[in-house]
Amino acid sequence: MNKADLINEVAARTGLSKRAAARGINAALRVISTQVVAGQVITIKGLGSLKLRPKRRSLLPVAGKAEAKRTHATGNTVTLKLSRTAFRTIAEEPVKLYPQPRRIGGKITMAKEKDHDNNEAAASSDHNALGLDVGTSRLVLAGGAIDNVKTETELNAFITVPYSKFTENILKQNKIHYYQNGGTALQVYGNEAGRFANVFNIETRRPMMAGTLNPDEEQSMSVMEAIIQQLLKQPGKGESLRFSVPGPGRDGSAAADLVYHEAMLKKLLDTKGFNSKGVNEGLAVVFAELEKENFSGIGISCGGGMCNVALAFMSIPVMTFSINKAGDYIDRSVASVTGEGATRIRLIKEESLDLSHSPEDKFESALHIYYDDVILSLVESLRNALSDAKNMPGSEKPVPIVLSGGTAMPKGFLEKFQQAVERDKFPLAISEIRMARDPLTATARGCLIAALYDA
Repeated sequence: MNKADLINEVAARTGLSKRAAARGINAALRVISTQVVAGQVITIKGLGSLKLRPKRRSLLPVAGKAEAKRTHATGNTVTLKLSRTAFRTIAEEPVKLYPQPRRIGGKITMAKEKDHDNNEAAASSDHNALGLDVGTSRLVLAGGAIDNVKTETELNAFITVPYSKFTENILKQNKIHYYQNGGTALQVYGNEAGRFANVFNIETRRPMMAGTLNPDEEQSMSVMEAIIQQLLKQPGKGESLRFSVPGPGRDGSAAADLVYHEAMLKKLLDTKGFNSKGVNEGLAVVFAELEKENFSGIGISCGGGMCNVALAFMSIPVMTFSINKAGDYIDRSVASVTGEGATRIRLIKEESLDLSHSPEDKFESALHIYYDDVILSLVESLRNALSDAKNMPGSEKPVPIVLSGGTAMPKGFLEKFQQAVERDKFPLAISEIRMARDPLTATARGCLIAALYDA
């Protein structure tokens, strides 16, 4: 491993740009070399101690004189004495070098980059990258390195409270996010809006409906901008940012809405200094979960407004679509037949619903019924889409299905989905059906991976 390799490793493990990693490594090396040459011993916890071994002098025979010898000076060397912790760590967990961006065997290839043995200037083209899941119910931001993704979530909702200076001061004191709307009202948005709604048993308002910007909500873009700003915190500096967009409906409906939705989000993110681009939500699940399968399989995101589906082979989307039966449909339907508010139904669904057990009250009974409806509609739509698809790539290997999203979270959802797939002959050979590692962040992680590969 040379210095350039070390910079690549540090950047991959920390999520830093190569330029930042190079600055840190150079500074550390300068300090170490200066102190070691001065005779200091550098002790690093978990690694060991570095010290200079002074010149040693060896004796060499003098030609023609049997007993005579002369001295020969050797160069100084720096020795590393590993600590017990370092020995134990190496024995228990061998060092793992992170693979270089260029992949072999048809996997996604990251943006090309010149190879340099020891050229830190190559880092100047690197950017940090971000992935943003723009969901009807929640927005999730993902950042960091591929192996160390960090996520942050905000509820995609708001409530309006009458303006008064007293109320505004209370919100400020409690560090609750809000903005003033024309001096007549205060808009409380994000996670705090959900807490307000639960306390006062009122319904939140939504900037989005059925997967796209809500046309009936005049505050939709203002609230979206406020929530996104809360997640991003600082303006961008040209970073690559990929955000999720839903697929077209099976009947081709709302195509114009999708174009408007994606264009408005891109404009918002670009004006904040990011290099943004939309990524299909189902395809993002494939990116997040199917690297070992060469990014081939079916990714499904069951969110609040839609269920999004993508079939991909070697990262290339072959088929994408969405259905508008999802979490909100379940909440509204159960609320309608039980006389309870949708917010209360949502709490029951997220906190205690178990689809693997028989329902215990009228709320759970209704939730079971409408969950069955969503699952059957989703599987039937997938079956029909596969049957109708033309020019499907030939593949001898069965492909996996990965489920994600908050609506897929209740216990028993996976089993019910599997039963629905196995009930009738399926048009495509399926190797397995599994849940994403973290269903709530899979789409954001997939968008981040797309951003990293494009950076």
